[in-house]
Amino acid sequence: MNELPVMEQFLTLQGEGYHTGKSAVFIRLAGCDVGCVWCDVKESWDAEKHPVLSVSEIVKKTLDYRTDFVVITGGEPTLYDLTILVDTLKKQNKYVAIETAGTNPLPDNIDWVCFSPKKFKKPHPSIYQKVNELKVVVYHPSDLKWAIEHADKVVNNDAHFYIQPEWSRSDEHFPLVLSFLNENPHWRLSLQTHKFLNIP
Repeated sequence: MNELPVMEQFLTLQGEGYHTGKSAVFIRLAGCDVGCVWCDVKESWDAEKHPVLSVSEIVKKTLDYRTDFVVITGGEPTLYDLTILVDTLKKQNKYVAIETAGTNPLPDNIDWVCFSPKKFKKPHPSIYQKVNELKVVVYHPSDLKWAIEHADKVVNNDAHFYIQPEWSRSDEHFPLVLSFLNENPHWRLSLQTHKFLNIP
């Protein structure tokens, strides 16, 4: 698509998962077909409330920042065909990552796919072929077993697996998460460090 609804675009540090601590430009697209009850950016759900920008406008703003790491997120970014945006960013030597619940097919040109499945909508089966990073948010104890079920479907033998306590229940669930990590040492802990740092 040559135009996309953009809720916000900003420079920050990647706060969670494999690339934690890396300087990144976040492109947060508006629109969501998942609707997590604990979502901390519910204002992104309604695409009609946000401006539609051309790919050239989005890329031009990205080039205002020195980092070469770009994260496309949402909402749910796979609602849109991102091929042109990603190709244009890569022509500018950007490394493009996406954070997605995998509810729709992805283009093949994305450098890093962080798949964060949600119980609120079933992922598209094709996502398991493209996962670099599986990041499961733990909102309920049953999410730990559910995480393993998704990990078993991931094709990439080099994929990284992360468990992330949902922010509002971190204290409640951390003992369970710690036990899970001790029993499943190929998984890692992800924390929302940007919230500790009080940055976007």
